Amino acid sequence: MVVHAEFSFNDMVKIANSCDHSHDGQFFYAVKTTGIFCRPSCKSRCPKKENITFFPTAEDAKRAGFRPCKRCQPDMINFDPQMDLINDAKAYIQANYTENLTLTQIAQHIGISPYYLGRVFKKQMSKTPRSFLEHIRVRKAVELLINTDRSIIDICYEVGFQNASSFYHAFQKQTQCTPQQYRKDFSYGL
Repeated sequence: MVVHAEFSFNDMVKIANSCDHSHDGQFFYAVKTTGIFCRPSCKSRCPKKENITFFPTAEDAKRAGFRPCKRCQPDMINFDPQMDLINDAKAYIQANYTENLTLTQIAQHIGISPYYLGRVFKKQMSKTPRSFLEHIRVRKAVELLINTDRSIIDICYEVGFQNASSFYHAFQKQTQCTPQQYRKDFSYGL
């Protein structure tokens, strides 16, 4: 059994059981019965104390014959499970922005609860999934305003807004001008 110089065995067990992110990279724990090693922040079920062994590095755990956990991916240096979920949500939103998306649909697609998605998204991105969706829609509307001569109402529905009022509100909030003014100021020769 390898023990980290800074922490006692019992300290490391407590840290692993509390899923503490602040100790990621300082040590790794392996579960003898499963042959898997994890970060201290892994959300997998807590193993029995007698089945745990600790390693100072992921490489040491691999050399001892343990394989990396698929949930916390301890062999990936910069892996952040929350950002992985956020990236999945962002990709889904970007691919489906024209649809009438709900938080529940996005959460179901990535396999988590709507509450958890909303909380993690806001924490990591400093905006809600709805705000991110509106940002994508307004960005696409800007492209269409500049590059086409389609009517503003057609653009509104094409980029996924359900009504003109919410489109105008979101557009003005992000660009500080109306769609008409934006088109006038930024479209060249259309």
